[in-house]
Amino acid sequence: MNSLPKFEGLEVGYDIPALPGMAEADIQTPCLVLDLDALERNIKKMGDYAKAHGMRHRVHGKMHKSVDVAKLQERLGGSVGVCCQKVSEAEVFARGGIKDILVSNQVRDLAKIDRLARIPKLGARTICCVDMLDNVADLSAAAVKHGTTIECLVEIDCGAGRCGVKTTPEVAALAKAIDAAPGLKFAGIQAYQGAMQHMDSYFDRKAKIDLAVAQVKDAVDTLGAMGIPCDIVGGGGTGSYYFESTSGVYNELQCGSYAFMDADYGRILDKEGKRIDQGEWENALFILTSVMSHAKADKAIVDAGLKAQSVDSGLPVIYGRTDVKYVKCSDEHGVVEDPAGVLKVNDKLKLVPGHCDPTCNVHDWYVGVRNGKVEVVWPVSARGKAY
Repeated sequence: MNSLPKFEGLEVGYDIPALPGMAEADIQTPCLVLDLDALERNIKKMGDYAKAHGMRHRVHGKMHKSVDVAKLQERLGGSVGVCCQKVSEAEVFARGGIKDILVSNQVRDLAKIDRLARIPKLGARTICCVDMLDNVADLSAAAVKHGTTIECLVEIDCGAGRCGVKTTPEVAALAKAIDAAPGLKFAGIQAYQGAMQHMDSYFDRKAKIDLAVAQVKDAVDTLGAMGIPCDIVGGGGTGSYYFESTSGVYNELQCGSYAFMDADYGRILDKEGKRIDQGEWENALFILTSVMSHAKADKAIVDAGLKAQSVDSGLPVIYGRTDVKYVKCSDEHGVVEDPAGVLKVNDKLKLVPGHCDPTCNVHDWYVGVRNGKVEVVWPVSARGKAY
């Protein structure tokens, strides 16, 4: 039994990978480890950038799914609230004390709409995206039923090819319908260009976002001429925030991965052709893994396989080392090339995941480390909240 009330009854190695105060060397693997110094520097840097450019930053909570990280982003980075993708995620953040929440997605199922309409009763400003007229009546009916207000952004498809409308007349029609609906409030425009975030070339990304900016500006100007102001013109990700923030059109950024970084984002290039994980942002999130076998002279087997990570964006990269390489994985095993036989059983390696968002969603805990000690252990608060 431990003496920390928050973790009373939790056993290291069964319920939880570590407890505050433990040595970093004693953390049970595989688990998610946060370098707190790097995390805090990333958060402060983005917060300072947003402030210097007159932008609000609504951090993307779907990346970390953590109330604790979101509150750190508020405290150190001045974030105004969170985005998330699902109503159940939004509920987790609202119950955790986040006061301004955007479901940057459409909510269509009636049961989900009913839950969305109850979130303001938890004390949180509640916003969602709309791209079809028939959604407006359902949202309005639920808000009226619960005596709450749901704010709505009209989503523009500015290149992602998923949700959203394509034309300014469609934007205007939706904005007018929302403005006229009881219990709803038109709050602005959602225009996130997700398809270009991971394009390697800075200039290729810029070309895509230039098209989006023109599209969004036309909609904003048209609404302004109709006397319909946009409180929020939101978008911008880790691969594009510098474009939206200097566009003169957007006023709210929605960056997520900058705080943790992953191998796939790290490979994209800045204006000078330099990888963004080599100066712009630091790797702060790692999968800590242990060598469990070295029966083959030239390869080590580690305990982080497919069940500890997502490999949709490629295999993880071993942090800080060039002498060994993670080359393959199955459900419970990772294969590490070790041509010189430098690793031994129980050695620990830090892996930078290929894609942080779905990797975080398969873990229950973040272990925050500073100066070789476990400083905090945070739950992945919204893990599995996919409804």
